[in-house]
Amino acid sequence: MPYLTSTGTTRRTSGAEPLGFGVPGYAHPLLAPTEWAELARPGTPLHWAVLNIDNGPGARPDPHCLEAAGRLRNARDRAVHGDDPLDLTRAAGGRLLGHLDLAFGSRSFAELIADAQCFLDWYRVDGFYLGRCPAERVHLPAVRRLTSTLATILEHGDRPYGEGTGPLVLGVGTHPYPGYAEAADQLVTFRGPWTDYRWSQVAEWTATYPPERFAHFVHGVPRTHLDEAMRIARWQGAGTIFFTDRDGQHGQTDPFAALPRYWDEIVSRIGPGISE
Repeated sequence: MPYLTSTGTTRRTSGAEPLGFGVPGYAHPLLAPTEWAELARPGTPLHWAVLNIDNGPGARPDPHCLEAAGRLRNARDRAVHGDDPLDLTRAAGGRLLGHLDLAFGSRSFAELIADAQCFLDWYRVDGFYLGRCPAERVHLPAVRRLTSTLATILEHGDRPYGEGTGPLVLGVGTHPYPGYAEAADQLVTFRGPWTDYRWSQVAEWTATYPPERFAHFVHGVPRTHLDEAMRIARWQGAGTIFFTDRDGQHGQTDPFAALPRYWDEIVSRIGPGISE
């Protein structure tokens, strides 16, 4: 497996380690052009972003998604190979992940591998986000088989820039059976509202892993509570976050489909600021 990092002896952070963004999937680039443009903007501390056409790659290559994927690859290329390369987490150097819907374990292995191959062939993704990943011990062997196969496909694929494979992220949304930590590079262990997050507790077994192995997605975070939310993420050992003040109400079903209203502010707090 192309693990981001090996297991460590402690997970709680002192607050000195930089956070970065994981974007769980904006709306279609035609409907959210501003959001996709911001991902490629220099100074954005982006770890990765998810491309999701229709709970997967869709039936055929989408020209708007091809363009968005190309812009993100170009931004990473500039960040890595420019005349004055910057720290990748501070230079719009994030990876593009294809969204594979596991449907909590109900989709077949063959279907998921076929979707993954389409993402690679059409959009040259760097890795995969496994959405609606199951969390129970009984599903772990199937998830391990899938992630092992995906890692092999990525390893032997035509990787841009000669940088190796991108991450495999399990979109669990809660603390799964501990064995899942060894099935992928990163786990999303919280996905939900701020009203739950501010009182949440972390599973004890996560303390043996470094922050690079965990991501938190929180919606409904008021601007006035951004500092508190970031303190919680650091204390609970998450290295990747996405916070938004959107709440999924007023006709918007996915609170993560648009930028938070305080996007510039949270980028400047986490990264070096936005280049004008």
